[in-house]
Amino acid sequence: MAIVKFPRKQFEKVAGKIDEKMQERIALFGTPLESLNQEEIEIEIFPNRPDLLSLQGYLRSFLAFLGKKTGLKEYKVNKPEKNYEVKIDKSVKDVRPFTACAIINEINFNDENIKEVIDIQEKIHSTFGRNRKKIAIGIYPLEKISLPIRYEARKPSDIKFIPLESNREMTGNQILKQHPTGRNYGYLLKGKPKYPVFADSAGEILSMPPIINSEKTGKITEKTKDVFIECSGFNLEVLKKTLNILVTTFADMGGKIYQMNLKYKNKKEITPNLEPEKMKINLENINKLLGLDLNGKQVKKLLEKMGYNYSLGDNEVQIPAWRTDILHEVDIAEDIAIAYGYDKLIPEIPQIATIGEEDKKEKIKRKISEILTGLKFLEISTYHLLTKQDMKKTNIKPGIQVEDSKTDYKILRPSLFPSISKILSENIDAEYPQKVFEIGEIFEPNEKEETGIKEKTKLGIAITPGNFTELRQILEYLARMLSIKLEIKEEQKKGFIEGRTGKISYKGEEIGIIGEIHPSLLKNWHLKMPLVYLEIELEKILESLVCS
Repeated sequence: MAIVKFPRKQFEKVAGKIDEKMQERIALFGTPLESLNQEEIEIEIFPNRPDLLSLQGYLRSFLAFLGKKTGLKEYKVNKPEKNYEVKIDKSVKDVRPFTACAIINEINFNDENIKEVIDIQEKIHSTFGRNRKKIAIGIYPLEKISLPIRYEARKPSDIKFIPLESNREMTGNQILKQHPTGRNYGYLLKGKPKYPVFADSAGEILSMPPIINSEKTGKITEKTKDVFIECSGFNLEVLKKTLNILVTTFADMGGKIYQMNLKYKNKKEITPNLEPEKMKINLENINKLLGLDLNGKQVKKLLEKMGYNYSLGDNEVQIPAWRTDILHEVDIAEDIAIAYGYDKLIPEIPQIATIGEEDKKEKIKRKISEILTGLKFLEISTYHLLTKQDMKKTNIKPGIQVEDSKTDYKILRPSLFPSISKILSENIDAEYPQKVFEIGEIFEPNEKEETGIKEKTKLGIAITPGNFTELRQILEYLARMLSIKLEIKEEQKKGFIEGRTGKISYKGEEIGIIGEIHPSLLKNWHLKMPLVYLEIELEKILESLVCS
C-alpha cells in the first residue's frame, strides 16, 4: 500500500470542502483517509490502483465518483512529429528488453508540480514497479535532448556520464559502487555484462535505467516546457499502462500528449495509445456476485461514476487505458459495488440449516503444521504463479502458462521447490539454520480433467544448512506422529546430489522425493549453504487417514 499526500487547498478547490461528509465519501471510494491538517490530506492507496497515486489521477476518478464528471475522460493524443522516435537495439534483450515512450509539450512547471512529478515517479517505482525491478521511469527536459533517441546496452566501462546530484563523470560500475542511488539499486544489474542506456542522437547519455538519470540531460526545472518520458522493463503491456498513467497526469497539468515511434528489430510500436479497452459483462453474473437486482440503466449510471463508458445494447464496458487492475468481469463488479455503496449493501443470513464443521482433511493438514512448527520449522505460504526466470533457475521446463497474464508471473507451479527456494534466496543474510515448510497446491496437465489441469496438495520441507540424515529423521518422526508408514529407498533424482537422494513411497506407491540439492541449483538461487529438501504428495495420505 502507498500513502500519498495531496495539498489540501488544491484538493478542495476541485473536489469541494473536506467536511465530515466528504471524508466519508473518500473512505467509501476505497481510499481510507489517514490524516488531515490545514496543509495536506493524506490518503491510503491500494497497490491495484497506481492511477490514483497523483493528485491529478485521484481527482479524475474521484470527481466521477462524486457524480461531477462522470464517464470515460477523453484525451487528445497527437501523432509523432519528425524525429519523435526511439530505436531499440537488440543488445537490451537480455538485460531490460522493452520500453514505452512519449513526449509532452507545453507544460508550465513550478516547484509544486515538479515535486508532484517526482513523487508519482517514486510511488510507482516502489509499488507497482516493485522497487524499479518491474518498471523504471525516466523523465527528461526535451530542450536538452537531440532526437531521435537510442535505447541500447553497453559495457559498464563504456558508459560515462554525470549522474543526478553529482558533480563528476562516472562509469557504469562507479555509479553502482559510489553513487547513493547506484548502491541502493545496483543489485538490479548485478552480474550483467552490459547495462542499458538511453542516448540521444548527439551521443549524450540520458540515463542508465533502472538506476539514475544524467545531471545534464535528465533533470527538469521550472524552465522546462517539453519533456520526454520513458518506461523500461520486462513486460511491454505493463509499460504501456504505466506510460498511460503518466501522460494523462501531465495532460491534466495542461500538457499536450505526443506519440513516439518505437523501432524494435522485428516490429514497430507507437506509444502511448489511450484507446479504451473493451470488455463485455453479464448482468446476471454481476447481480449474482453482488446480491443485487440492477437493470442495465442502473449499471450504466454506476459504471459512469467509476470512470467507465457502458453500452446498453451489447453490454460492453469501455475501460480507461490507465487502469491496470481490470483483468476480469469480477473487477468490473467490484467497481459497481463501490459506486453503489458498500454502506447500502444489507447483509442477509442464508436461508439454509447447516452445522459448520472443519473439513477432516484440513484437520490433518493442521496437525502436520503443528508437528513441524513444534520441531522449530517456520510455515510459509507462497504464490501459485511463478516467472519463467524462476523455472529456469530450477531447471524445470515451464508447464502450464496463464494466457494474457498482465505480469511476469504466468507459470502455474509444478512443484513447491521453486517457491521455497525463492523464499530462502531472499533471506540469505538471515540467521541460520533456516527450517521452512509449506503445504500448498501444485498444478499438472491432465486431459481427463474438465479444465485440463490437475491440482495436487503437496508438502515441501527444506533445511539449510542440512543433510540427508537429518531430514530423513524429520520425515520418520512425522510419519510416526501421523501413525503411517513411509518407505524411503535410495534412487537418483534430477537436481539432487548423487548418493544422497531417494524416493518416498506410501503403501507401495511413490509419493515424493528427498535429498540434498545439487550445488548447481544452489548457485542458480545464490544460496550460500547446503540445502536438503523433500516434497511429498499428501492426497493419498489424507484420504487414508480420513477413512481410518
